[in-house]
Amino acid sequence: MSCWMPGCPALSMCRGLATFPITCLERAKDLKTRLGILLHKPELGHRMRTSGKLQLGSRRRDSSQEVLEWRESFDQLLKSKSGVTAFHTFLKTEFSEENLDFWLACEDFKKTRSKNKLASKANRIYEEFVQSEAPREVNIDHETREITRKNLSGATSTCFNEAQAKTRTLMEKDSYPRFLKSASYQDMTKQATSRGISKRSHT
Repeated sequence: MSCWMPGCPALSMCRGLATFPITCLERAKDLKTRLGILLHKPELGHRMRTSGKLQLGSRRRDSSQEVLEWRESFDQLLKSKSGVTAFHTFLKTEFSEENLDFWLACEDFKKTRSKNKLASKANRIYEEFVQSEAPREVNIDHETREITRKNLSGATSTCFNEAQAKTRTLMEKDSYPRFLKSASYQDMTKQATSRGISKRSHT
């Protein structure tokens, strides 16, 4: 857009931009590009859409039956990717998502085959979740914490087993029942039930 007339808004805007250093303009352009990429990421888009409210997620992937199965047992919830996502969102409202993040990190850790990677991953998990005053310290007793620390000296795929089991029990006995009673999950089950009734009425 160009204009030769005095007082033209476009001309004023161009002059204003011209006063910015080139590095600032380049950074702004780079930021805009990155933001565009992030907004097109499906997982980020999903989080932004849910905005703290639990949703069924992608209807193509999640069935109504699956949502209802989450209340059958904690195992059923953990087996479901969308169930884990919904539970994680709930834990964030209670500021205790580190428990699930630690459990998931341990599950990923067990799949590691390289001994070198095993040792480095073990140290990262320990420093982030297990050691005293860790950034995202999980709620385990001192004895379990100490056992886990000693296990690091010869890191194997089982070195977090005890700490992971304690954290899992804590979630199952404490957070999971509250998740099932939460207004968000109750809304999800109502939607799932009504969808199931609707499907049956059309068959």
